[in-house]
This record gives sequence, C-alpha cells and structure tokens, in this order.
Amino acid sequence: MFRRRSAQPSRRALLHVQAPGDPAVPPGLPAWYTERAFHFYVAGIRLPGQARLGSRPGARYLAAAFADLDAARAHLLADGMASVIVTARGRGAIVAALWHDRRQPAAADALILDRPALAPGVSLRLDIGCPVLVLTDSDTCVPAISRLLTGRGRRGAPDGGLHLSGHVTRLRLPSVGSGTCDRDQTAYFGELGRWLGAYMYGSVRDQLL
Repeated sequence: MFRRRSAQPSRRALLHVQAPGDPAVPPGLPAWYTERAFHFYVAGIRLPGQARLGSRPGARYLAAAFADLDAARAHLLADGMASVIVTARGRGAIVAALWHDRRQPAAADALILDRPALAPGVSLRLDIGCPVLVLTDSDTCVPAISRLLTGRGRRGAPDGGLHLSGHVTRLRLPSVGSGTCDRDQTAYFGELGRWLGAYMYGSVRDQLL
C-alpha cells in the first residue's frame, strides 16, 4: 500500500483502488486530496485479466480482491481514519462497487467510480446505500456507459449495464485531445470539490474544498 499523508490534522482518508491493467492514478490527485486534509492511500488488488466481473464465472475471482480491500480498510482504521472514501477507475471501480454492496454499511462512507469498465453484455444491480459519484466522458471510452445508472434499485432497474440504488450522481466531464480519455483537469477537480462539499459534509460547505 502506498500512503501520502496530509500535512493538516485529519482523520479522513481517500483510498484509491488499483486493479491490474487499470489507468494510472490521475495526475495531481494525491496532492489535491492531501491539500484538503485527506490522507491519500493507494491499494492494489488481485484480479486476473480474464475475470468477467458481474458474471457467475467471474465471481470466483473476487475473493482475493475483496480480501485485499478488507485488509486495506483495516489498515486505514488502524491508522486512525474515521472517514473513508473509496475511489477507483476501470475494472477496479466495478470491484469497489461489488465489495461495498457485499460489505456495507461498514465498507466506506462514499464511492467515486471513474469510468467503470463493465464487460459488454453484463448487467449488475447493486443496492449501495452511501453517496456514489460516477464520472464518465465520451461513450466511446467505456463500453455500455450510456446504460450506466439508475436510482431505482434492484427490481425496477432496466436490463443491461450497471445499476446502483441510493444517492447516485453522474457527471460527464469533458475530454481533451483527439480520440483519448484524457480529462480537462480544471473541470475534473472542480466537480470533485463541488460534489464532496455538497454530499459529504452536510449543508455547510467544507471550507477546505
């Protein structure tokens, strides 16, 4: 596990989950959080490349990944963290959502899923009670993103894609470059700050955000 501590006294943490083959940690993300009194952690998880997440054959691969996430959360609690936000990209975002669905309500205080990569033809219906932020850009970057979200829970969700219940915010952020998934960093961090201020810290905006 990689850890970068904030210089400010705090008991809140951002845990970034990294699965093999996922995009790297966004540039500037650790510094952005530590400047806002979050301790920033990165935890790798064991996930074979052939794991088809959300399908029954893929379920057997999740035990090791869930154990890695359990160990990472236990490490943060041992470090004295009282509030934990979990963020992940790509396949790691799907694992983080599945883990929280299995372990809630004690898993995390919020999830930030950045361009979650669900295999084509796979449908997940999860019942996640904490605030969830889903970040997407153009539909060509992540297959099936156009069918991504609903707030209707398990029974009322349409077929196909990833369906989350509870309080879900979807933000489609602008990309930069041609045919890439690069982000406009100003928009990216601006939206993160607005969401954290609005949904994680009550009616009074956290001044550090």
